[in-house]
Amino acid sequence: MVYKIRVILDAKETIFRDIEVKEKQTLWNLHLGIKSAFNLPGEELSSFYFSDDEWNEGKAVPLEDMSDDGDGEIMSDIYLPEGFPAVGQKMRFQYGFIELWEFFCELLEIVDEKPAVNYPITVYRFGNVPLKAPSKTGSSNGKSKSSATPFLDDDFGDFDADFKETSFDDEDDDFNDDEEEDGYNDVFEEDDED
Repeated sequence: MVYKIRVILDAKETIFRDIEVKEKQTLWNLHLGIKSAFNLPGEELSSFYFSDDEWNEGKAVPLEDMSDDGDGEIMSDIYLPEGFPAVGQKMRFQYGFIELWEFFCELLEIVDEKPAVNYPITVYRFGNVPLKAPSKTGSSNGKSKSSATPFLDDDFGDFDADFKETSFDDEDDDFNDDEEEDGYNDVFEEDDED
């Protein structure tokens, strides 16, 4: 049997891929399918998370064992029927560290295996994948489109009006910089060298 999983990129735009993975394969194989389907760069750390119907993160299944004792479960330990025990089952997937790609995975259906197909395989593509990981605000450059908004608020008053009302005439117009003021007779003593 083959598990058909819809993988949705967490982005403002709708971007998803349908990936088929054999039931005998593991989350590691699905991880490879997601990397291929979304053209994810490099060999970054990644994790699957068991999820409820509202996509809340549960137990993590990382790519590599990060536990202190070295006996934690990793992607290659979890077969597809364990990760997706029923149609409609959901998991979250995170890829990367500095640039974090986040995905929502849902089992759409279980279908018959086709002969001579090398699984995992992307069977449907929708939307264009951005070059960089989308930020939590949905922009693909890692910065919010409204990042300058706080500076456009009127909290600081009207700067132009404040400066127009202020005179910048020099208060020391009568002061002659070349004259030495009384009381400031600096005397420099030279060291006597023998």
